[in-house]
Amino acid sequence: MTMLNDFKRMFKMPSPLQMAATELAEAELELLKAETGVEFAASLVTYNKQRIKRLKAYLVLQTKEKAK
Repeated sequence: MTMLNDFKRMFKMPSPLQMAATELAEAELELLKAETGVEFAASLVTYNKQRIKRLKAYLVLQTKEKAK
């Protein structure tokens, strides 16, 4: 009988409460993914700002050395 019950459960419509719980879990996972994306983007912004600062300083130094 267990196999028959499992088979019936596979095709049974979930209740509105079960659907809401499933949707909530999916929304929480999507939020985590989005927050990870935000953290990644913020680190890229920081990386590129530091890179620009370093490259500008290098160019200024090289320009001053060539002027000598």
